[in-house]
Amino acid sequence: MNYLEALSRRYSVKKFNPKMIIPQETLLNILESGKLAASSLGLQPYKIFVVESQEMKEKLIPAFYNPSQISTCSHLVILISKKNIEETYLDGYFRHISEVRDQPVESLDLFRNSITGHFGRQEHDDILNWAEKQSYIVLANLMYAAAIENIDTCPMEGFRQDIIEEILNIDPEKAKVTVTLALGYRSEEDQFQHMKKVRKPNEKLFKFI
Repeated sequence: MNYLEALSRRYSVKKFNPKMIIPQETLLNILESGKLAASSLGLQPYKIFVVESQEMKEKLIPAFYNPSQISTCSHLVILISKKNIEETYLDGYFRHISEVRDQPVESLDLFRNSITGHFGRQEHDDILNWAEKQSYIVLANLMYAAAIENIDTCPMEGFRQDIIEEILNIDPEKAKVTVTLALGYRSEEDQFQHMKKVRKPNEKLFKFI
């Protein structure tokens, strides 16, 4: 299956087959695509929770307005965006660069000063807005990779943020639940899989200049 066929087959699944579980190797490949997503300044201002236990999924069901995907999916990915870029976060980031690229951390001072100056001029709402945009790039990568792997998905924003934060022990002063993604295999009972995909025709969508 090429990538256009995979994306044409993809749709937002409303009900998964709860008896079918994604193989671990396939799941890790999909998650690796999220890890490799483009990230502004390389900062990856998010954390990715992967819910695989049925017990945890059942705890999370009350947080969702349409719980059918959560109750039937193989795995649930929850993207948490940072609300601020602290000095301690930058410490870890530049230490990691130094280790991976085998270069003195001091040689990165110019880059670090540039980042520190940039975020010093930003309001907290601006930083969160930026971080959430980064999380959606991860979401797109995960959905694309899943489609290539013949794994079905459903991205979801319809949830009670406070409930998820409480269950996952997320500090609302430091981070925000941005978006979730259910993964699994479509149920034969899900009638939406038989509907033709509706998208704008090229002449209304693209403008070549």
